[in-house]
Amino acid sequence: MTAHSPRRRQPVDYALLALTLALLAFGFLMTYSASAILADQRFADPWYFVKRQVAWAFVGLLAMGFLSRTHYHRLREWVWPVVFLTGLVLVAVLFTAPTAKVRRWIRFGQLGFQPAEFAKLTVVLFLADYVDRKRSKLASPLQGVVIPWAVVGGLLGLIALEPDLGTPALLFAVGLVMLFVGGARPVHLAATLACAIPALVFEILRKPYRRERVLNYFSHASKTPDSGYQVGQAMLAVGSGGWLGAGLGASRLKLLYLPEPHTDFIFPILCEELGLVGALAALALFAGLLLRGLRIADRAPDLFGTLLATGLTLLVCLQAFVNAAMSIGLLPTKGLPLPFFSYGGSSLLVSLAAVGVLLNISRSGQVRRPA
Repeated sequence: MTAHSPRRRQPVDYALLALTLALLAFGFLMTYSASAILADQRFADPWYFVKRQVAWAFVGLLAMGFLSRTHYHRLREWVWPVVFLTGLVLVAVLFTAPTAKVRRWIRFGQLGFQPAEFAKLTVVLFLADYVDRKRSKLASPLQGVVIPWAVVGGLLGLIALEPDLGTPALLFAVGLVMLFVGGARPVHLAATLACAIPALVFEILRKPYRRERVLNYFSHASKTPDSGYQVGQAMLAVGSGGWLGAGLGASRLKLLYLPEPHTDFIFPILCEELGLVGALAALALFAGLLLRGLRIADRAPDLFGTLLATGLTLLVCLQAFVNAAMSIGLLPTKGLPLPFFSYGGSSLLVSLAAVGVLLNISRSGQVRRPA
């Protein structure tokens, strides 16, 4: 008996596809519920945000379909052009007009996209390609640490200048896991983490609002009254939801208590309206996506496929769990959207594109057969 059978194309991974479509439908439902009142006040159209989200979903589904049918090895041909283009747009966004004191969007009329969202795919693609090519040299500090983190760190530094600390932290964590899976020495990864911690602390201390968020987090954890407004409102919403929630559309948190309830803090609204049962259902879908993605990574026919599947799966699922933990006070607040749920076209497009690549790797995977 051999551990793996010869490679052959597999049918569509219907379990992964079903999880993705369920998350998409659930997300549309919550986007409408969270945004309808705000959209009606601003644009006299309660469906305003949902219609835009559906349009982005249509583009994302096209991208997902294309990538699911394009062999994932074809992506390797574009690694360095994509890295260069990503760096270019991350520099360009720093010269755009600020929105709410940050520069994160490049706009063309009514359309806009966030380069940092597409940088997530770039980092995962680059690391998967690099580690696969240099697997025999990863024991060297130069090949295993300096070169990959020089490229990735340059992109993360540009994102941090927007300013945005949540996305670089997420990508750093995903990168560490990918290097570990690829065979990098644990001592090198520990050294990388040790170097990153002072940089993280410096970035927190140099921005007053970041310091305030961290202090609010610890004061909340210590049960003192000086808690952050957003987290305080979010926890009230979560607590009032109970087991079954107040009912779809019955959230009080979205009644302008938060400035943008349909974006980063949509999870507490879900908890308030659908209760613990609804929250667990959403988290279960992400857990299913995580398990399915890791299974695809395990059965990928080569290291590049394993690394790519691992990185893309963590990209979506780790962000989802961090957002949920952040929005109910388990982690300091940071502007990371909840994939498939939070309003935002760039995030939705990237999530669906990631699933498209996973579908392709799944179809290329090896089949385990009994003896």
